[in-house]
Parts: sequence; C-alpha cells; structure tokens
Amino acid sequence: MKERTLREIIVKIGLERINMQEEIMVEALLDSRAMGLVISSKFARKQGFKLKKLEKPMHMRNVDCQDR
Repeated sequence: MKERTLREIIVKIGLERINMQEEIMVEALLDSRAMGLVISSKFARKQGFKLKKLEKPMHMRNVDCQDR
C-alpha cells in the first residue's frame, strides 16, 4: 500500500460569540504559512456572528496559490 503524505491539519477550536457569550466548537484548517486569521463570511453569518465591513480591504489568496 502506498503511503500518503499529510498535507493538511484539521483541529477542533472554540469560537465565541462575544455579543451572545456563547461558544461553538468547529473544525478548522491549520495553515502554517498563514499571516493572519481568516473565517468565511458565509460561515460567520450562518453561525450568527456580527460582521463589520473593513475600512481598507485585505488582499487574499486562495490556499492553492503557487505565487510565493
């Protein structure tokens, strides 16, 4: 049997809705090259998090981007 190389790490984390003082447990992808924390706006809305538009937009790249 051929061995597979692990290319992702999924961890369980707790997210707290500060305005509701509730916590939910979710699975998250750990990215060792990430320079910040990112959450999907669709997921955040679905989970009841309040969103605020940024004054200055952030440039984001997809995980599979080869441009380094």
